Amino acid sequence: MCDPNLNSPSLTVSREVLRDVMERARFVRSSIADAEVALVELISNAWRHGKTPSPAVAITVENRTLRVIVGDRSSALPQPCATAELAESGRGLLLVEGLTHRWGVEPQKLGKRVWFELDGDVA
Repeated sequence: MCDPNLNSPSLTVSREVLRDVMERARFVRSSIADAEVALVELISNAWRHGKTPSPAVAITVENRTLRVIVGDRSSALPQPCATAELAESGRGLLLVEGLTHRWGVEPQKLGKRVWFELDGDVA
């Protein structure tokens, strides 16, 4: 359950920035949609599990590869988990894994950075 004392990161603004970056780089719509879902999952995880009110988000495109990084304050490393068939949550990292080409975690002095990459299919 989310801590009601934490402020929700602006998922709308984050998605709009991501969409703008990807449209300018001429990614196809299906790749943009996949990246948006993955971004929302990482931000939601940083907020819920990382107890980070405002996760840091970085978005870059280099050599036709989109890289999205979400930083939080928790040192606990995320791992995909087995989820009961009727569970209402617990599939976020499985979605990230399925929608992107690569993802990983980089421990930091304070917290961690979770990232994904999506190779470009251009319009």
